[in-house]
Amino acid sequence: MPAGLALTHFAGRAGDHNDLAMVGSRELAEGLAALLGVEATTVGSPEPCLSVGWREELDAALPTLQEMADHLDQVLRSGRMSVSASSRCAVALATLPVVARHRPDAVVVWFDAHADLNTPETSTTGYLGGLAYSGALGMWDSGLGDGLSADNAVLVGARDLDPAEQALIDAGTVALVEVGPNMAEELRALVDGRPVYVHIDCDVLDAGTVPTDYLVPGGMTLADLHATAVVLAECELVGIEVGELESADDPRTPPSYVEALLDALAPLLAVPRRVEPAAGETGSGH
Repeated sequence: MPAGLALTHFAGRAGDHNDLAMVGSRELAEGLAALLGVEATTVGSPEPCLSVGWREELDAALPTLQEMADHLDQVLRSGRMSVSASSRCAVALATLPVVARHRPDAVVVWFDAHADLNTPETSTTGYLGGLAYSGALGMWDSGLGDGLSADNAVLVGARDLDPAEQALIDAGTVALVEVGPNMAEELRALVDGRPVYVHIDCDVLDAGTVPTDYLVPGGMTLADLHATAVVLAECELVGIEVGELESADDPRTPPSYVEALLDALAPLLAVPRRVEPAAGETGSGH
C-alpha cells in the first residue's frame, strides 16, 4: 500500500438517474478499505435520486460537492495520495479543480465511454454527468472552479460522443485513446511520464462487464484496463477516483464485480494482481 494514502467514499447523490450508484460506491469503498487496510472517510449520505435537469441537480448536490472539494484539498495539502469511491461522474466537478490547483503538472486521465465534454448550451440531454470534464476545463461555470488545462486532459475509451464533443476531439483540443490493441502504448506516449490523476467511469468497460447505468458496446475489457493501469503505474499517481459502479444486488461480500474491478486496477493500487486474465481476455473489446 502506498504511504500516505487517503481513502474517501463519496456517498451522496450527484445527478443520479437512480439510487444504484450510491449503493455501488459503498460496495466499492468497502472493497478498497479491505484491500488497502485503511478506513474510508465518508462524504455525504445517500438521498433519493432526483433525475431532473443539470441546474436542479447541481443546486441539490452543491453542498456535498463543496464538502468533497474541501476534503480533497486537505488530502492533497497533506501530501497524501487520494483514492476515492464515488457515485457519479459529476463528483469530478468538485475534485478536478482541486487537483488542478494543487498539481497543475498532473495529467487527468479520464476513462469513460462518454467524453463528458458537453456544456449546458451543447448538451442534448441536460444530464449533469455529461458536463463533468468540461467544467474542470473551464468550458462552463459550475461554481466549483476549473483550472485544468486541455494539455493535461486525456480521454481513454470514449466512444459514445455528441457532435460538440467529437468536434473538440477532432480539433485536437482533448486527446483521445480509442479502444484497441495498442491503447496502452498510445496512453504511455500521451502521458509521457508526467504525474497522473485517474478518473474511471465504469462504463468505459464493455457493456455488462460490471453493473453500470449506461451499457455502451465496444468497450475495454478488464485485461485492457489492467494493461493501461500498468502503464499509469509507471508515473507518479496523484490520485484515483472510480465512479458509476451500480449495485447489482449481488449477495456476495464483496460483490464479485468489485473484486474483478479492483483486480484490474491492482497496479495503480500497488497490490499484487490475484487473477490472470482468462483465455480471450487479453485483447480489446472490439
